[in-house]
Amino acid sequence: MKKLIMAVLATAVLAGCKTSPTGRTQIALYSDQQMSQMGQASFAEMKKTQPVNTDPGVNAYVKCIADDVIAVLPNEYAKQSWEVVVFEEDSANAFALPGGYIGVHTGLLKVAVNQDQLATVLGHEVAHVIAEHSNERVSQNALLQTGLQVGGAALDMGNVQYRGEIMQALGLGAQYGVVLPFSRSHESEADIVGLDLMAKAGFNPEQSVSLWQNMSAAGSSGTPEFMSTHPAPGNRIKELQKHMSDA
Repeated sequence: MKKLIMAVLATAVLAGCKTSPTGRTQIALYSDQQMSQMGQASFAEMKKTQPVNTDPGVNAYVKCIADDVIAVLPNEYAKQSWEVVVFEEDSANAFALPGGYIGVHTGLLKVAVNQDQLATVLGHEVAHVIAEHSNERVSQNALLQTGLQVGGAALDMGNVQYRGEIMQALGLGAQYGVVLPFSRSHESEADIVGLDLMAKAGFNPEQSVSLWQNMSAAGSSGTPEFMSTHPAPGNRIKELQKHMSDA
């Protein structure tokens, strides 16, 4: 029986082997449809549990920048209908989910002080989606915790146990406003891909460095949520500067 399980797992891993936008080998076992279902259900849960900002000016500003970034995504993502929601949350954070969902915390707008800096964050978060980082993390969780028994049960957001597991795997914490960290390799990859996206969308890539300087300064007087779930800004700035000429 053990050999059979291992054989099934090995077959699944081989079938789910993909290459990320930067050429890194990754395991993504779930279909686009399954990931979209997870993203849709998780986003709906977020909207039920967190207050939504209704200021027309704020929402128009965020959506305008998000639309510009979305327009330069690979066609399969650019043609999706994306929902952009601004949440009333003091933490300086944002997130994007499979299926076409973007959430921005109002606290981020105090740190990302211009459209180029906001585009940096949105490019980074959307990069997680197109690089299938959520799929990779959900797949890793499935392999580590339950082999491949998660299957359809993992898509049952009506089940409290599975709902929490799915949201955490997608990067959303159980507490309001908490966005969980991706791995170091995921974050670095999202930085590189996100920088390219925001530059293609017509924003100034040099402002990405200014953003992280702002994040670092804000962190000295109380660490923003985005800082606590991402690599040190000093290292991040160095890596961004390395890739600036390619953006």
